[in-house]
Amino acid sequence: MRSHCEFWVIVGWVAFVAGKGEWTVQQADKDEGMAKFPWAQLRLPPYLQVAMRVLQLANNENVQLHQLCDLISSDPAFASEVLMVANSVLYSPRYPSSSIMQAIAVLGANTLQGMCITVGVRAYLGRSMNYPAMRDLWRHNLACGVISERVAAAGFLDRDTAYTSGMLHDIGRVALAVIEPKEYSNLLSIHKGSAESILEGEKQLFGWDHCEMGRMLVRDWELPADLEPVVAEHHAPAGDKPAWGMRELVKVSCRMADVLGFPAFHGCERGEFNALVEELPERERGRFCGDRKMLAEEVTHGVHAIEVV
Repeated sequence: MRSHCEFWVIVGWVAFVAGKGEWTVQQADKDEGMAKFPWAQLRLPPYLQVAMRVLQLANNENVQLHQLCDLISSDPAFASEVLMVANSVLYSPRYPSSSIMQAIAVLGANTLQGMCITVGVRAYLGRSMNYPAMRDLWRHNLACGVISERVAAAGFLDRDTAYTSGMLHDIGRVALAVIEPKEYSNLLSIHKGSAESILEGEKQLFGWDHCEMGRMLVRDWELPADLEPVVAEHHAPAGDKPAWGMRELVKVSCRMADVLGFPAFHGCERGEFNALVEELPERERGRFCGDRKMLAEEVTHGVHAIEVV
């Protein structure tokens, strides 16, 4: 079924046709002083289309495992990559899975959901990964996913949802990278400052920042609504004792990724690891790995395990 999702953006009218995976753009009125930008056509790869449908389906409590299996298996190449991730050292299964149904049975539908998102986001970046800054961005997302899962495991939040949220928290940034990889790579390479300071540079280059872009993608790709605050507010200033939830978890995990050597851009200012641990609720803080060196090794191992697949 094809759906047409349209939304206003600062530099023009963008129409995304999900069934065809195409974006078209009309330049806004130059006289209004809006940012001019040489937009290129942006395509949503088949891999990410399947991954997003898996995410939608997995959030349906009435979904049957065979439905997930059929969806993932509908693209043999995608299914093959998902199986490689499932059998990687990151998950270290006792018995390697030879089919998607077996992987679901061994690892669970929620875990497989995260794997699908990992494969889909990597495919979304595509040729952009030729730029070192884009590879750093990819590693940052992976690291944030791994750390988010670790933090959630120390408390009461779902660890698989945390991994998926960490992987997708910068989906708006990934989209900007796909639209203009060279220009965005240059910005990521030369910018220096706090993690949130790059938002202004993105607005100057594109007309909006990656948080705003992420918010639009969540709505127009019809992703779970719970993802919107994660992708749109992970750089928002902390309020007075904000309630602990997935948004706060990913915010801390994102900054931990920076501190542990996986920043979203090279010149990102990094905080103190111990100060970030102190931001965790008491239960999470008591059970989370507070050893920076040990956690860095675990995260590096997780990132490397996915990269070599």
